[in-house]
This record gives sequence, C-alpha cells and structure tokens, in this order.
Amino acid sequence: QVQLVESGGGLVQAGGSLMLSCAASGRTLSWYAMGWLRQAPGKEREFVAAISWSGRNTGYVDSVKGRFTVSRDNAKNTVYLQMNSLKPEDTAVYYCASDINNNWGPMTFRGDYWGQGTQVTVSS
Repeated sequence: QVQLVESGGGLVQAGGSLMLSCAASGRTLSWYAMGWLRQAPGKEREFVAAISWSGRNTGYVDSVKGRFTVSRDNAKNTVYLQMNSLKPEDTAVYYCASDINNNWGPMTFRGDYWGQGTQVTVSS
C-alpha cells in the first residue's frame, strides 16, 4: 500500500508561481510513474503532468506546457510540480497519483494510488 500526501497549494495572483510536493510512504515509488491531475469545480478530473520512474520521460497536457515542470527525487520518495505563470483557469484541487505500470503519457497514465489533494487558487 502507498500513501501519498500533497502539499504546497495555496492562493496566488495570476502570473505567480507555486511548487507542489507529493511525499510517499509505505512503499518506494522508484518503479512507478508519478503524475499530477486536477479537478476544477464543476469539471471532470484532468491529467496535468506525469514523469516516468527514471525521470527521463515526462508528459504534459497542452495547456500547461512551457509553464509547469514535473520532477522527482526517488531518494526522497517525492515528486514535485513547479507551476509558473499561473492563470485563473489553473484553479483546481491538484492530486498526486502513481501508475504502477510506469505509464507517463497523457492518454496512458492511470492513477493506482491517490493523494487527498491540495487546493490551488489563482486570483486575477
């Protein structure tokens, strides 16, 4: 069993930055792809970014390319999402998830374990 805990969310003005962290416990994440998904009020959950177990491959939804960067530190069992140039439409609850089959693409990533989510609010 894997427990995932997100942190780093908050309120930021448009154009600002936030870094989300996701710490894992219970099992090493070294062999899993890790991803970030988000859900805005009244909308379906959507894929944001993911990274392969080695860190060599990443995938992003088009709307965040060039603004968000996903990374991981397997020694710390932690994955990060650096979010720059934030927009009001980035407002959502952000969830960390793992894919035990190392799928990291926007169309293939499947969350097998999930965190509880962290709120990101971007004001205009």
